Amino acid sequence: MSTRAPLALSQGDPSGIGPEIALKAWAARRSGTRPFFVLGDPDLFERTAKALDLAVPIARVTPAQASAAFATALPVLPIGVVRGVPGKPDAADAPVTIAAIERGVALVQSGEAAAIVTNPIAKEVLYGAGFKHPGHTEFLGELAERHDGGKVLPVMMLWSPALAVVPVTIHVSLARSIAELTTDLIVETGRIVAHDMRAKFAIHTPRLAIAGLNPHAGEGGSMGREDIDIVAPAVARLRAEGIDARGPLPPDTMFHAAARATYDAALCMYHDQALIPIKTLAFDSAVNLTLGLPFIRTSPDHGTAFDIAGKGVANEASLIAALDLASLLADRAGAP
Repeated sequence: MSTRAPLALSQGDPSGIGPEIALKAWAARRSGTRPFFVLGDPDLFERTAKALDLAVPIARVTPAQASAAFATALPVLPIGVVRGVPGKPDAADAPVTIAAIERGVALVQSGEAAAIVTNPIAKEVLYGAGFKHPGHTEFLGELAERHDGGKVLPVMMLWSPALAVVPVTIHVSLARSIAELTTDLIVETGRIVAHDMRAKFAIHTPRLAIAGLNPHAGEGGSMGREDIDIVAPAVARLRAEGIDARGPLPPDTMFHAAARATYDAALCMYHDQALIPIKTLAFDSAVNLTLGLPFIRTSPDHGTAFDIAGKGVANEASLIAALDLASLLADRAGAP
Protein backbone atom coordinates (compact mmCIF):
# COMPACT_ATOMS: atom_id res chain seq x y z
CA MET A 1 0.00 0.00 0.00
CA SER A 2 1.23 3.50 -0.83
CA THR A 3 2.09 5.69 2.17
CA ARG A 4 1.63 8.87 0.16
CA ALA A 5 -1.51 10.95 0.71
CA PRO A 6 -4.05 10.21 -2.03
CA LEU A 7 -5.30 12.60 -4.68
CA ALA A 8 -8.90 13.80 -4.53
CA LEU A 9 -10.73 13.53 -7.88
CA SER A 10 -14.09 15.27 -8.31
CA GLN A 11 -16.58 13.31 -10.41
CA GLY A 12 -17.40 16.31 -12.63
CA ASP A 13 -20.75 16.48 -14.39
CA PRO A 14 -22.24 13.01 -13.84
CA SER A 15 -23.84 13.04 -17.30
CA GLY A 16 -20.52 13.66 -19.03
CA ILE A 17 -17.46 11.48 -19.53
CA GLY A 18 -15.97 12.12 -16.09
CA PRO A 19 -17.19 8.86 -14.53
CA GLU A 20 -16.00 6.82 -17.53
CA ILE A 21 -12.51 8.28 -17.66
CA ALA A 22 -12.14 7.95 -13.87
CA LEU A 23 -12.93 4.25 -14.13
CA LYS A 24 -10.53 3.84 -17.04
CA ALA A 25 -7.78 5.78 -15.24
CA TRP A 26 -8.04 3.41 -12.27
CA ALA A 27 -7.94 0.40 -14.63
CA ALA A 28 -4.78 1.83 -16.23
CA ARG A 29 -2.99 2.37 -12.90
CA ARG A 30 0.67 1.43 -12.82
CA SER A 31 3.11 0.36 -10.18
CA GLY A 32 3.94 3.50 -8.25
CA THR A 33 0.76 5.35 -9.22
CA ARG A 34 -0.27 7.61 -6.36
CA PRO A 35 -3.67 6.43 -5.08
CA PHE A 36 -6.65 8.61 -5.83
CA PHE A 37 -10.27 8.60 -4.73
CA VAL A 38 -13.34 10.05 -6.38
CA LEU A 39 -15.72 12.43 -4.64
CA GLY A 40 -19.22 11.70 -5.90
CA ASP A 41 -21.96 9.09 -6.04
CA PRO A 42 -20.70 5.49 -5.72
CA ASP A 43 -23.85 4.13 -7.35
CA LEU A 44 -23.13 6.25 -10.44
CA PHE A 45 -19.74 4.60 -10.81
CA GLU A 46 -21.14 1.14 -10.31
CA ARG A 47 -23.81 1.81 -12.96
CA THR A 48 -21.26 3.24 -15.37
CA ALA A 49 -18.83 0.35 -14.93
CA LYS A 50 -21.63 -2.15 -15.54
CA ALA A 51 -23.03 -0.30 -18.56
CA LEU A 52 -19.61 -0.03 -20.21
CA ASP A 53 -18.51 -3.54 -19.21
CA LEU A 54 -15.53 -2.22 -17.26
CA ALA A 55 -14.19 -4.61 -14.64
CA VAL A 56 -13.69 -1.95 -11.99
CA PRO A 57 -14.92 -2.70 -8.46
CA ILE A 58 -16.12 0.29 -6.42
CA ALA A 59 -15.23 0.78 -2.75
CA ARG A 60 -17.11 3.28 -0.60
CA VAL A 61 -14.45 4.94 1.55
CA THR A 62 -13.49 7.74 3.88
CA PRO A 63 -10.38 9.71 2.87
CA ALA A 64 -8.33 7.74 5.40
CA GLN A 65 -9.40 4.45 3.80
CA ALA A 66 -8.74 5.45 0.19
CA SER A 67 -5.10 4.45 -0.17
CA ALA A 68 -5.68 0.98 1.27
CA ALA A 69 -8.68 0.39 -0.99
CA PHE A 70 -6.99 1.66 -4.16
CA ALA A 71 -5.10 -1.53 -4.97
CA THR A 72 -8.25 -3.58 -5.50
CA ALA A 73 -11.05 -1.07 -6.20
CA LEU A 74 -11.75 2.49 -7.26
CA PRO A 75 -12.32 4.32 -3.97
CA VAL A 76 -15.33 6.65 -3.95
CA LEU A 77 -16.11 9.06 -1.12
CA PRO A 78 -19.92 9.45 -1.09
CA ILE A 79 -20.99 13.07 -1.56
CA GLY A 80 -24.58 12.66 -2.71
CA VAL A 81 -26.94 10.88 -5.08
CA VAL A 82 -27.27 11.87 -8.74
CA ARG A 83 -29.29 10.69 -11.74
CA GLY A 84 -26.32 10.95 -14.08
CA VAL A 85 -27.97 9.93 -17.33
CA PRO A 86 -25.20 9.89 -19.98
CA GLY A 87 -25.50 12.76 -22.41
CA LYS A 88 -28.49 14.32 -20.61
CA PRO A 89 -27.23 16.89 -18.12
CA ASP A 90 -29.63 17.53 -15.28
CA ALA A 91 -29.67 20.68 -13.15
CA ALA A 92 -30.89 18.56 -10.21
CA ASP A 93 -27.42 16.96 -10.10
CA ALA A 94 -25.64 20.31 -9.84
CA PRO A 95 -25.48 20.55 -6.01
CA VAL A 96 -23.53 17.29 -5.79
CA THR A 97 -21.16 18.41 -8.57
CA ILE A 98 -20.42 21.64 -6.69
CA ALA A 99 -20.17 19.91 -3.30
CA ALA A 100 -17.61 17.44 -4.67
CA ILE A 101 -15.30 20.30 -5.66
CA GLU A 102 -15.75 22.10 -2.34
CA ARG A 103 -15.10 18.93 -0.33
CA GLY A 104 -12.07 18.04 -2.41
CA VAL A 105 -10.49 21.44 -1.81
CA ALA A 106 -11.24 21.19 1.91
CA LEU A 107 -9.53 17.79 2.08
CA VAL A 108 -6.42 19.16 0.38
CA GLN A 109 -6.37 22.14 2.74
CA SER A 110 -6.66 19.81 5.75
CA GLY A 111 -3.86 17.57 4.48
CA GLU A 112 -6.11 14.53 3.96
CA ALA A 113 -5.46 14.70 0.22
CA ALA A 114 -2.27 15.75 -1.55
CA ALA A 115 -3.96 17.65 -4.41
CA ILE A 116 -7.29 18.01 -6.15
CA VAL A 117 -7.91 16.86 -9.71
CA THR A 118 -11.20 18.04 -11.18
CA ASN A 119 -13.21 16.27 -13.85
CA PRO A 120 -15.01 18.50 -16.37
CA ILE A 121 -18.13 20.45 -15.45
CA ALA A 122 -20.74 22.25 -17.55
CA LYS A 123 -21.14 25.70 -16.05
CA GLU A 124 -24.54 26.38 -17.57
CA VAL A 125 -25.90 23.31 -15.73
CA LEU A 126 -24.60 24.65 -12.41
CA TYR A 127 -25.91 28.20 -12.56
CA GLY A 128 -29.34 27.23 -11.25
CA ALA A 129 -27.71 25.78 -8.13
CA GLY A 130 -26.06 29.07 -7.22
CA PHE A 131 -22.79 28.67 -9.12
CA LYS A 132 -21.70 32.22 -9.99
CA HIS A 133 -18.35 31.67 -11.67
CA PRO A 134 -17.30 31.55 -15.34
CA GLY A 135 -15.40 28.32 -14.69
CA HIS A 136 -13.48 26.03 -12.36
CA THR A 137 -10.50 28.40 -12.19
CA GLU A 138 -12.45 31.30 -10.73
CA PHE A 139 -14.39 29.05 -8.33
CA LEU A 140 -11.16 27.59 -6.97
CA GLY A 141 -9.87 31.10 -6.37
CA GLU A 142 -12.95 31.85 -4.27
CA LEU A 143 -12.52 28.64 -2.28
CA ALA A 144 -8.90 29.57 -1.58
CA GLU A 145 -9.97 33.01 -0.40
CA ARG A 146 -12.62 31.51 1.89
CA HIS A 147 -9.97 29.39 3.56
CA ASP A 148 -7.06 31.83 3.75
CA GLY A 149 -8.90 35.14 3.88
CA GLY A 150 -6.56 36.90 1.45
CA LYS A 151 -6.97 37.97 -2.15
CA VAL A 152 -6.13 35.26 -4.69
CA LEU A 153 -5.59 35.63 -8.45
CA PRO A 154 -6.01 32.14 -9.90
CA VAL A 155 -4.03 31.77 -13.11
CA MET A 156 -4.98 29.16 -15.69
CA MET A 157 -2.07 27.29 -17.27
CA LEU A 158 -2.43 24.61 -19.92
CA TRP A 159 0.68 22.44 -19.67
CA SER A 160 2.13 19.69 -21.80
CA PRO A 161 5.68 18.51 -22.50
CA ALA A 162 5.45 20.33 -25.84
CA LEU A 163 4.03 23.67 -24.70
CA ALA A 164 2.79 25.61 -21.66
CA VAL A 165 0.38 28.49 -22.20
CA VAL A 166 -1.38 30.97 -19.91
CA PRO A 167 -4.39 33.06 -20.98
CA VAL A 168 -4.25 36.41 -19.15
CA THR A 169 -8.00 36.87 -19.53
CA ILE A 170 -9.95 33.65 -19.33
CA HIS A 171 -13.66 32.84 -19.44
CA VAL A 172 -15.07 36.04 -20.87
CA SER A 173 -16.16 37.14 -24.32
CA LEU A 174 -13.54 38.45 -26.70
CA ALA A 175 -14.99 41.96 -26.39
CA ARG A 176 -14.77 41.82 -22.58
CA SER A 177 -11.31 40.28 -22.77
CA ILE A 178 -9.99 43.29 -24.67
CA ALA A 179 -11.79 45.70 -22.34
CA GLU A 180 -10.43 43.99 -19.20
CA LEU A 181 -6.84 43.63 -20.39
CA THR A 182 -4.55 45.94 -18.42
CA THR A 183 -0.85 46.34 -17.87
CA ASP A 184 -1.34 45.53 -14.18
CA LEU A 185 -3.18 42.29 -14.98
CA ILE A 186 -0.43 41.14 -17.35
CA VAL A 187 2.25 41.98 -14.79
CA GLU A 188 0.48 40.22 -11.92
CA THR A 189 -0.14 37.16 -14.09
CA GLY A 190 3.50 37.12 -15.21
CA ARG A 191 4.71 37.31 -11.61
CA ILE A 192 2.56 34.34 -10.60
CA VAL A 193 3.67 32.31 -13.61
CA ALA A 194 7.35 33.03 -12.96
CA HIS A 195 6.98 32.22 -9.26
CA ASP A 196 5.14 28.95 -9.81
CA MET A 197 7.41 27.85 -12.65
CA ARG A 198 10.26 28.13 -10.16
CA ALA A 199 8.39 26.61 -7.23
CA LYS A 200 6.42 23.88 -9.01
CA PHE A 201 8.57 23.04 -12.02
CA ALA A 202 12.02 23.76 -10.55
CA ILE A 203 12.91 26.10 -13.43
CA HIS A 204 15.42 28.50 -11.90
CA THR A 205 14.91 31.34 -14.38
CA PRO A 206 11.64 30.87 -16.27
CA ARG A 207 11.53 32.37 -19.76
CA LEU A 208 8.20 34.02 -20.54
CA ALA A 209 7.09 34.82 -24.08
CA ILE A 210 4.40 37.51 -24.07
CA ALA A 211 2.02 37.46 -27.02
CA GLY A 212 0.71 40.61 -28.59
CA LEU A 213 -3.02 41.21 -28.62
CA ASN A 214 -3.38 42.27 -32.23
CA PRO A 215 -2.23 40.66 -35.49
CA HIS A 216 1.54 41.11 -35.91
CA ALA A 217 1.57 42.51 -32.35
CA GLY A 218 -0.10 45.64 -33.66
CA GLU A 219 2.31 46.35 -36.56
CA GLY A 220 3.75 49.42 -34.86
CA GLY A 221 0.31 50.71 -33.92
CA SER A 222 -1.24 50.45 -37.38
CA MET A 223 -3.45 47.57 -36.19
CA GLY A 224 -4.28 48.99 -32.79
CA ARG A 225 -2.31 50.61 -29.99
CA GLU A 226 -3.01 48.03 -27.27
CA ASP A 227 0.35 46.34 -27.76
CA ILE A 228 2.16 49.67 -27.45
CA ASP A 229 0.08 51.11 -24.62
CA ILE A 230 -0.77 47.98 -22.56
CA VAL A 231 1.38 44.96 -23.38
CA ALA A 232 4.82 46.52 -23.93
CA PRO A 233 4.78 48.42 -20.60
CA ALA A 234 3.91 45.15 -18.83
CA VAL A 235 6.89 43.40 -20.41
CA ALA A 236 9.13 46.29 -19.36
CA ARG A 237 7.90 46.10 -15.76
CA LEU A 238 8.40 42.34 -15.59
CA ARG A 239 11.94 42.71 -16.92
CA ALA A 240 12.64 45.47 -14.40
CA GLU A 241 11.65 42.98 -11.66
CA GLY A 242 14.23 40.50 -12.92
CA ILE A 243 11.78 38.24 -14.79
CA ASP A 244 12.97 36.97 -18.17
CA ALA A 245 10.06 38.23 -20.27
CA ARG A 246 10.02 39.31 -23.90
CA GLY A 247 7.38 40.70 -26.19
CA PRO A 248 4.89 41.66 -27.34
CA LEU A 249 5.49 38.95 -29.94
CA PRO A 250 3.44 38.32 -33.08
CA PRO A 251 1.10 35.51 -31.95
CA ASP A 252 1.12 33.74 -35.32
CA THR A 253 4.86 32.96 -35.11
CA MET A 254 5.10 31.92 -31.45
CA PHE A 255 4.07 28.29 -31.56
CA HIS A 256 6.18 26.46 -34.15
CA ALA A 257 8.85 24.12 -32.81
CA ALA A 258 11.83 26.47 -33.09
CA ALA A 259 9.95 29.29 -31.35
CA ARG A 260 8.72 27.03 -28.54
CA ALA A 261 12.31 26.06 -27.75
CA THR A 262 13.06 29.64 -26.71
CA TYR A 263 10.63 29.93 -23.80
CA ASP A 264 9.14 27.97 -20.90
CA ALA A 265 5.64 29.47 -20.95
CA ALA A 266 3.67 31.68 -23.32
CA LEU A 267 1.41 34.37 -21.86
CA CYS A 268 -1.49 34.96 -24.21
CA MET A 269 -3.94 37.81 -24.06
CA TYR A 270 -7.18 35.83 -24.33
CA HIS A 271 -8.56 32.31 -24.01
CA ASP A 272 -8.45 30.99 -27.56
CA GLN A 273 -5.08 32.57 -28.34
CA ALA A 274 -3.68 30.19 -25.71
CA LEU A 275 -5.88 27.13 -26.05
CA ILE A 276 -5.93 26.69 -29.82
CA PRO A 277 -2.18 26.01 -30.15
CA ILE A 278 -1.91 23.66 -27.18
CA LYS A 279 -5.01 21.69 -28.11
CA THR A 280 -3.63 21.36 -31.63
CA LEU A 281 -0.27 20.11 -30.37
CA ALA A 282 -1.31 18.06 -27.32
CA PHE A 283 -5.05 17.45 -27.28
CA ASP A 284 -4.87 14.11 -25.43
CA SER A 285 -1.93 14.89 -23.15
CA ALA A 286 -2.36 18.50 -22.05
CA VAL A 287 -3.29 19.31 -18.45
CA ASN A 288 -5.15 22.28 -17.01
CA LEU A 289 -3.16 23.53 -14.00
CA THR A 290 -4.24 26.41 -11.77
CA LEU A 291 -1.36 28.59 -10.59
CA GLY A 292 -1.54 31.14 -7.80
CA LEU A 293 -3.45 28.87 -5.39
CA PRO A 294 -2.26 27.70 -1.95
CA PHE A 295 -2.96 24.11 -3.05
CA ILE A 296 -2.38 21.98 -6.14
CA ARG A 297 -5.15 21.61 -8.71
CA THR A 298 -5.03 19.96 -12.10
CA SER A 299 -7.69 18.88 -14.59
CA PRO A 300 -7.96 17.17 -17.96
CA ASP A 301 -7.80 19.62 -20.83
CA HIS A 302 -11.22 18.86 -22.29
CA GLY A 303 -14.89 19.29 -21.52
CA THR A 304 -17.79 17.09 -20.51
CA ALA A 305 -18.22 15.63 -24.03
CA PHE A 306 -21.91 14.94 -23.56
CA ASP A 307 -22.11 13.78 -27.18
CA ILE A 308 -20.00 10.68 -26.47
CA ALA A 309 -20.93 10.07 -22.82
CA GLY A 310 -22.04 6.52 -22.15
CA LYS A 311 -20.62 5.15 -25.42
CA GLY A 312 -17.38 3.76 -23.98
CA VAL A 313 -15.15 5.70 -26.38
CA ALA A 314 -13.89 8.49 -24.09
CA ASN A 315 -10.10 8.83 -23.93
CA GLU A 316 -8.70 8.84 -20.40
CA ALA A 317 -5.19 10.03 -21.43
CA SER A 318 -5.61 13.66 -20.35
CA LEU A 319 -7.04 12.63 -16.96
CA ILE A 320 -4.12 10.27 -16.40
CA ALA A 321 -1.74 13.10 -17.33
CA ALA A 322 -3.55 15.37 -14.85
CA LEU A 323 -3.26 12.77 -12.08
CA ASP A 324 0.42 12.21 -12.85
CA LEU A 325 1.20 15.94 -12.86
CA ALA A 326 -0.71 16.49 -9.61
CA SER A 327 1.28 13.70 -7.99
CA LEU A 328 4.59 15.06 -9.27
CA LEU A 329 3.82 18.57 -8.03
CA ALA A 330 2.68 17.20 -4.68
CA ASP A 331 5.98 15.36 -4.33
CA ARG A 332 7.92 18.53 -5.15
CA ALA A 333 5.87 20.47 -2.62
CA GLY A 334 6.70 17.92 0.07
CA ALA A 335 3.19 16.53 0.43
CA PRO A 336 3.04 13.41 2.61
